Amino acid sequence: MSRRAPTAFPFGFLTDDRGAGADPVLVEIVQGTLTSVEAEVETAIARTSRSPMIRDAHDFRAGIHDRLLRKLTGRSYSALVHPVARDFPIEQMREGDVFFHNDVYRSEGGIGHLPDLCVTVPVLSGPEGERRVVAFVQAFGHHDDIGGAVPGSMPSGATSVFEEGLMVPPIKLWDAGVPNRAALAIMTRNSRMPESLAADLDAECSACLMGARRLGELFDRYGVEVVESCFDAIIDRTTTTYRREILSRIPVGSWTWEDYAEHDGVDEPRLHTQRITLTRTPPEDPDGERLVVDFDGTGPQARGPINHCGDYSDGVFLKKWLAPVLRNLAETPERMAELDVNEGVVPLIEMRFPEPGTLLTPVFPAPTNARTFVILRLLGVLAGVVAKAVDGQMPADQETIRYTGVYGDDADGRPYLMREVLGGGSGGRPHGDGEDTIHVVPDSRNLPTEFTEARFPFLVERLSLAVDSGGAGQFRGGLGYEKHVRMLRDAHSMSIADRSILACWGVRGGLAGSPFQVTVDPGGPREREVDALADAEPVRAGEVIRIRTTGGGGWGDPLLRDPALVVRDVVWRKVSPEAALASYGVVLTGSLDDDTLDHDAEATAAERAARPAPAEAFFDRGPGYATLAGGATHADVDLLEPAGGGTIGS
Repeated sequence: MSRRAPTAFPFGFLTDDRGAGADPVLVEIVQGTLTSVEAEVETAIARTSRSPMIRDAHDFRAGIHDRLLRKLTGRSYSALVHPVARDFPIEQMREGDVFFHNDVYRSEGGIGHLPDLCVTVPVLSGPEGERRVVAFVQAFGHHDDIGGAVPGSMPSGATSVFEEGLMVPPIKLWDAGVPNRAALAIMTRNSRMPESLAADLDAECSACLMGARRLGELFDRYGVEVVESCFDAIIDRTTTTYRREILSRIPVGSWTWEDYAEHDGVDEPRLHTQRITLTRTPPEDPDGERLVVDFDGTGPQARGPINHCGDYSDGVFLKKWLAPVLRNLAETPERMAELDVNEGVVPLIEMRFPEPGTLLTPVFPAPTNARTFVILRLLGVLAGVVAKAVDGQMPADQETIRYTGVYGDDADGRPYLMREVLGGGSGGRPHGDGEDTIHVVPDSRNLPTEFTEARFPFLVERLSLAVDSGGAGQFRGGLGYEKHVRMLRDAHSMSIADRSILACWGVRGGLAGSPFQVTVDPGGPREREVDALADAEPVRAGEVIRIRTTGGGGWGDPLLRDPALVVRDVVWRKVSPEAALASYGVVLTGSLDDDTLDHDAEATAAERAARPAPAEAFFDRGPGYATLAGGATHADVDLLEPAGGGTIGS
C-alpha cells in the first residue's frame, strides 16, 4: 500500500496574496540577483577548492532558499535546508553560523551518499537587535574521500552504511564566525585525502558566507517584506507556468512503466525494479490538478549500496530532482531551456511511496553509496511513463553519470586518487538527435588531460566519441566517450557504474544504445573486461584501461532516418559503414578516403522495404535485457496496452 511521506515543513507562502502585489520589475531584479549570487558562490568554490572532483570536475552545486526552506533558484538542483531547520531552531541562528551534514538518513532525503558534504549558511536581515533569518545559502558536492572501506568512500560491495565512511548529522561547523576546529579535525582525520578535504570545506564555507552577505544586501536595500513578496511571486509564477504549459500536455489518466538497475555489487546481476504509476488528475479533483507519482511495485531494498532514501519530507527532494524531465513537454526546445525548476513545481507533484524496505525506502543501516543507479534510473522511468501518455513525444533514455578512476602511489611514494565523472550520450528526441557526452550534473565536465597527466602517473592516449554507441533511430541517440589511459606505475582501477548489461532504451521504434564497458589491456596478453562495479582491479605499469560510456537510446524507426544524415554520421565517424547498412538500411557508395561517400537511393529503398516490421513493444531495451529476464525481449509494461485490453494508459 503506497503512502505519503510525512513532513514537518509543508509547502506554503510568505505573504497572503502569494506575491500578486509585487512590482513585476522588482521581481525580475530580485530573481536576477538570486541567480547572480548562486553563480558567484559556485564560481568562488570552483576557484578556491583543491580536489579534482570539486575544482575541475565541478561535481557540486549551490542553492538559495527562503525561510520557509523553499528553493528559489532554478539553475541547478541542490540539497535541502530541512534537516538543519529540524535540528536547530531558526530563531536561534546567528550571523556567521555555518551548518554541516552528510548523514544520508538524517538529511530528509537531500543527501544520497556520504561523500556528498553539505554546508548551509543562514542570511539575517533587519534592524540591529531585531535581525532574523530571512533566507539560506547552501552548497553541497561530491568530495574525494570521507573514510570507509575503500579509497573514494564508495565500496561497491558494502552491505552497511558503516562501511561507507564518516556519518555526520547536522552540526554547527562555525558558530557566529568561529570555526569548530575539533569537528574539522575529526573529519579530516577520517579522510585519506585530509588536505583536499580541509581545503574544499574551507572553500565551500567561505563561498556560502560570501553569498549570505550578498543576499543580505538585497534585503537591506529593498526591505524584508518587499523581497519576500518577490520570492512568493517567483515561486507562484513557476507553478502557474508548469500547470499551463506542461500539465496541459498530459491527458487525464493513469500509466505504469518500470526500468531496472542491473546489479548491486553484492548479489549476482538481476533486475532491481523501479516502477512508477503516473496519474494525471483532472482540474476538478478535490486535491487539485496535479501529477501523482506512485512508486508502488518498486523492488525490495538491495543488500548492496544502490538504495536511495527518498521517502522523507513528502518526497520534496525527488520532486525537484525529477521535475526537469517534464520540461521536455514544452512547446519548443528553446522554451524548455527557459523553464526553471524551483519550489514552484512541488505543489504540482504528489509522491506516494511503498512501505519501508524497498530501493526507495531503505531501512537504516542499508548502504547507499551507489544510489545514483536508482535516482538516475528514476529520471528514465518518469520519461518512459510520460512517453506512454503522450505517444512517445519524449526523449529516449540516457545514463550520464558514472565514476571511474585509478589510485595508488606516485613516483615519490605519495598516495593519490584520481576519479572522474564521465558522461554519456543523451537520448534521441522527437525533434532531433541526442547530444554527445553530456553530464547530468550542471556544469560538470571530464578532467582535463593536461591536468591529469601532470598530476597522476598515467598518460591519456585517447579521448574520443565511441563510434556506434548511440542507439539507432529516426533521431539517433547521442554518443558516449571512449577513453584510453595507459598506466606508468602499478595501480588499481575503480568503477562505480550501471548500464553495463541493460542499455539505455530506445522508444517509438528507436533502438537501445551501447552499454558501458571497461577493458584492461585491450588487444594485449592480459586483456580482460572489468565489472562495472569494481573497487580494486589491479593494473600493471604499461597496461591500458579502455573506458566506453553509454550511448543514448534512439527515437523513432531507424529506417525512417534521412539517408543523407546517415552518410553525414559516417563521415563524422559517429556511425560506422557497417552500422549504416545493418542499423539504418543505407547502402553506401564511394569512399571515406577520397570524400566521395554517398548512398544509392534505389538500393537503400529496396533494402529498407525488405526489412521486417518493427517490434510491437513501444520500448527497446537492447539484448542485455533478455539475459536478466529469462529470455524475454520486453516487459509487459513496454506495450502501450496490455494483452486483452485494459484501463486507459495502463
